[in-house]
Amino acid sequence: MAKYALGVEFGSTRIKAVLIGEDHQPVASGSYEWENRYENGLWTYSLEEVWAGLQESYRKLSAEFLEKYQTPLQSIGAIGFSAMMHGYMAFDKDGNQLVPFRTWRNTITGQASEQLTELFQFNIPQRWSIAHLYQAILNKESHVQQINHLTTLAGYVHWKLTGQKVLGVGEASGMFPIDSQTNDYDVHKLAQFNELLKAENISWKLQEILPKVLAAGEAAGILTEAGAKLLDPTGQLQAGLPLCPPEGDAGTGMVATNSVAERTGNVSAGTSVFAMIVLEKALSKLYPEIDMVTTPTGKPVAMVHSNNCTSDLNAWVGLFQEFAEALGVELSQSRLFEMLYQKALTGDADAGGLLAYSYLSGEHITHLEEGRPLFVRTPESRFTLANFMRVNLFSSLGALKIGLDILFEQEKVQIDQILGHGGFFKTREVGQKMMAAAMNVPVSVMETAGEGGAWGIALLASYLLNKAANEPLEAYLTNQVFAAEKGTTIAPDPADVAGFAAFMERYKKGLVIERAAVDGLR
Repeated sequence: MAKYALGVEFGSTRIKAVLIGEDHQPVASGSYEWENRYENGLWTYSLEEVWAGLQESYRKLSAEFLEKYQTPLQSIGAIGFSAMMHGYMAFDKDGNQLVPFRTWRNTITGQASEQLTELFQFNIPQRWSIAHLYQAILNKESHVQQINHLTTLAGYVHWKLTGQKVLGVGEASGMFPIDSQTNDYDVHKLAQFNELLKAENISWKLQEILPKVLAAGEAAGILTEAGAKLLDPTGQLQAGLPLCPPEGDAGTGMVATNSVAERTGNVSAGTSVFAMIVLEKALSKLYPEIDMVTTPTGKPVAMVHSNNCTSDLNAWVGLFQEFAEALGVELSQSRLFEMLYQKALTGDADAGGLLAYSYLSGEHITHLEEGRPLFVRTPESRFTLANFMRVNLFSSLGALKIGLDILFEQEKVQIDQILGHGGFFKTREVGQKMMAAAMNVPVSVMETAGEGGAWGIALLASYLLNKAANEPLEAYLTNQVFAAEKGTTIAPDPADVAGFAAFMERYKKGLVIERAAVDGLR
């Protein structure tokens, strides 16, 4: 069974395990639904549920494998673990958890985030592990002196199964800034942080408590006897199996969309939208709108994240659904979405002078703490259904575009192709054409785009197992995994690009209306 690779990802609402074969396609899977809990003012998951969820996911996968192949799953070629990035998991010298797991969702580190961003001249978002650590120091939390090991959820699971305190470089880049020249923590910034520790009379140095950084393809330990029992309490699974470095959901998303090479990127567009662009070199300066992480091989990645994408658009489609039902017309939601999205393609290139904001919540890129969904037009605007749908699709990408323009216009970042995935791209061609107009680069959607992060970490386990000597991850993915991949690519239409640019001028000028709505409608 050495030909199989197992990937497990701990997502925010589901733990999923995927077993892939030599052709990199899934052969069995299992999952477990879970939710974060709000306890004592913090979003958290219990360690007990981490293991219950992992074991249940693996049990379901094993049962499916047994049913399909009439043989128990006893050995696997390689294993990988992934999880939602960032957060705070601190342990003492005996391996005891010092405080409950603080997830990426907690926004309690504003003071630390601001001070570290200023100190490092490097954007440190609130969700990063180092922000959580420094906030605990600023809060004078008593557990800080006892910290022996600080890690993430993926790093924790990997440690307990192998005994190795390591992280993949992409995951590590969400804990502390990475130097892509060395594929390790930035030594200058480590020294700066250690000065803060000295001022607080803290006995340890930061590099002593952080996990060791590994790149994709490097050996990250083997499954111990105790680890095998933790994963599979039935005792069927053998120990001694190799593991790849644990990675974050950003890295596995890049792998699952073959977006790890320089000048490539991927956009995930649904309730929120984020773009991840693999850079040829680091950015010239700090931009608060842009997060810097890395690929699983350590290449710098610029991430632009917008809180609002399709939620308001979905609400409008829901209104049209009500109207159809009131007329006695039977129309499935998927058919209605398709029909309305397609209608947008027949509208004016600039959406007829209409303006919309899809802000159900605040938007950091446009400096708004709260959101108010808005639709605005002038007496001269061409108010048609096609233009209405088009402007709402455009608006879903408005804040993202402002962040991307920093990369494209100020930093002159070059990109050859974007891979799109998520609900925005579900209707054939429409989302792709809109995104191509916004980014002015070809946008592709692959058939495997929905496979997700568990598949992505399984591919990284497969890379550890099957890569040729000195074969880069980019080459492995392109030649071995995605060579026969089917998908569609749409190049930007010059008229659409000009139309989106005209819309964005209107969008930026109209932000004063959105701010007034936030202030006036409490």
